[in-house]
Amino acid sequence: MAVATFDYATWSARYPDLAAKVPETLADLYFGEAQLYLDNTECSPVRNIMQRTMLLYMLVAHIAYLNLPTTSGGNGAGMVGRVSNATRGSVSIGTDMGAQPGSAQWFLQTQYGAAFWQATIWLRTARYVHIPRVQRQTWP
Repeated sequence: MAVATFDYATWSARYPDLAAKVPETLADLYFGEAQLYLDNTECSPVRNIMQRTMLLYMLVAHIAYLNLPTTSGGNGAGMVGRVSNATRGSVSIGTDMGAQPGSAQWFLQTQYGAAFWQATIWLRTARYVHIPRVQRQTWP
């Protein structure tokens, strides 16, 4: 079974807003980092190589957006969560993550991470594996 490989042209066509701000060498490094979060070996729970590639591209976009400086449109790894309140005079913004299970907070910081989180929900649910009961043969 093959592993997913990173193709910058395909990734930049899928995420043109990020491709304009993330050079190919950096995106390739982010792909390596994305493999820490989703197994890209022959033992991966995502057996379909096209699906695994798309999920890894979502992670690359998520990591890229998290690392964008504020001057490039990123959040500068500053605020996390939804804006819960804002003031104008003397500028004040409050954010709220709410109660999220597991590692959802990290993924829900960006639209790309939220898409990955939803697309991989089937990986976080229990799988029932039926083991047939073997009748023991005893000698009379």
